[in-house]
Amino acid sequence: MLTTLAIANYRSLRELIVPLGPLNVITGPNGSGKSNLYRALRLLALTARGGVIPSLAREGGLQSTLWAGPERFSRAVTAGEHAVQGTVRKDAVSLKLGFAGETFGYAIDLGLPPPASTSQFSLDPVIKRECIWSGPVLRPSALLVDRQGPMIRIRDDEDGRRGEWSTLAQPVASFDSMMTEYADPRSAPEMIAVREQIRSWRFYDHFRTDQHASARQVQIGTHSPVLADDGANLAAALQTIREIGDGAALDNAIGDAFPGARVEIVNHEGRFEVALRQEGLLRPLRGAELSDGTLRYLLLAAALLSPRPPALLVLDEPETSLHPDLLPSLARLIARASTQSQVLVVSHAARLVAALEREAGSQSIVLERRLGATSFADPDSLDVPAWKWPTR
Repeated sequence: MLTTLAIANYRSLRELIVPLGPLNVITGPNGSGKSNLYRALRLLALTARGGVIPSLAREGGLQSTLWAGPERFSRAVTAGEHAVQGTVRKDAVSLKLGFAGETFGYAIDLGLPPPASTSQFSLDPVIKRECIWSGPVLRPSALLVDRQGPMIRIRDDEDGRRGEWSTLAQPVASFDSMMTEYADPRSAPEMIAVREQIRSWRFYDHFRTDQHASARQVQIGTHSPVLADDGANLAAALQTIREIGDGAALDNAIGDAFPGARVEIVNHEGRFEVALRQEGLLRPLRGAELSDGTLRYLLLAAALLSPRPPALLVLDEPETSLHPDLLPSLARLIARASTQSQVLVVSHAARLVAALEREAGSQSIVLERRLGATSFADPDSLDVPAWKWPTR
């Protein structure tokens, strides 16, 4: 389980060190930075898949995603006595992302290429440093893998103890994460462990529920222990839960939200279609007939009851299209998932937030925005963990 999420200089997240528990609820008013935190976490997940640089490019490049305010606020500015004014930059351009748990920690620092670069890709960010360490806090003695510029150093394992550093002969390109470019289970098992942990994270933020949504259509049915990002394999995912997962939990989740209802999967010679049998109706309603809210709840149920739970499950505004009366049922479903996966929910639905806050092990993190920067609305209510960024 992750204990800390750290972000610096990403959009409104000037520097935010977030404590994490089994069930985390990120909330706050519009514009407080909830979506930025979600996007930063998703960007961090892309480091293990080689997608961090292209993702930043799609957001407009590093310059568009960097914190747009001053490097520091004077006391007069924070007290409201003076307006914010620009100053001469003293620190290097840097966007930093990281996380830590009880076993390993990881951080990545992205910046701009040298001014003398003649490459046509001079606006592409480059990876300045990456580190993996043991334990929740970065310390020199805990550092296990260290990438500075193109070079990767690995601390040798001597009889179960970490000994001297060795440098890999093959340098890494400035736009490639070491997580995707090096994988040796003998010399760097920690890198593989961290990479596979990150790759197991799942994000659900955009389920299509319009009349042309894939989840409404008949789809080829194959075993699907993981719901697709867009929910296209909904029928197969639900049938997989019934056959190799917890079918009783699926029935309970549907009955909790829609009393007397039961989900069914219609098999058209190997092509699956989702259907919902409801009390009082002579036939089940097919996918094309379901309301947007009903379909979305089925998608969330398939994601949260996965027979192959991820290390981290992140939901962005799952309340979209749901009637407020469904939110307590959704909260119970999310709480159940948090017993098998660490869960992070971004929401501004007061009823869902209140229901999740009543669940055991939940932690509510309320964000606000002051002088353009995202911060905790009530920092005294949180036990913010210690964090140290690697230097360049």
